[in-house]
Amino acid sequence: MPSSLVGPVHAELVIKKSRFIGCVENVPDRAAALARVEQLRAAHPGAAHVCWALMAGGQSAANDDGEPGGTAGRPMLEVLRHQDLDGVLATVVRYFGGVKLGAGGLVRAYTDAIAQALLQAQKVPRVRLRILRCTLPYAQEGLLRREAAAAGAELLHTQHGALVDITLQLPESAAADFIQRLNEAGQGRIGWLSDHDLPALD
Repeated sequence: MPSSLVGPVHAELVIKKSRFIGCVENVPDRAAALARVEQLRAAHPGAAHVCWALMAGGQSAANDDGEPGGTAGRPMLEVLRHQDLDGVLATVVRYFGGVKLGAGGLVRAYTDAIAQALLQAQKVPRVRLRILRCTLPYAQEGLLRREAAAAGAELLHTQHGALVDITLQLPESAAADFIQRLNEAGQGRIGWLSDHDLPALD
């Protein structure tokens, strides 16, 4: 099962006068990853490169940011894959020290910067979440809220109209039992919106 990190981890290497500042941190998606990379560029205006690799929601991406192709982003991505991480962004900020490292030296430097950071990492399993939406009479709202709390569900949206319309998310592994318990306790008065079009969240 893929894991994410309890918190960001960092490492810094100096190789032939070049500084490699590595970081691995949790991100929800590609948009957040790109925003974080831009923050690093702004924070390190003197850096020669800000290379990155992303694993999020089963999607992967890597960027060499001007380093020779395949010497930075891809090796960093392989470290994330090897560690079975998901929902994480690996970045390395490089300050050039005036000495070229060659392709092999670059691959080792970028790999090591991420691998060294991950030596400090505390990992946690990623729990796949499912979004559910239902409508129910006002008299059943208290029941649903109690069952949701017991199941570890998070209420995302509640709308009061002719009926109460509630959207929530909970661990996918608990969803079937949750629906069954509410169908029995609610005596058939709770209506479930099909969730086929709703995304599963990590």
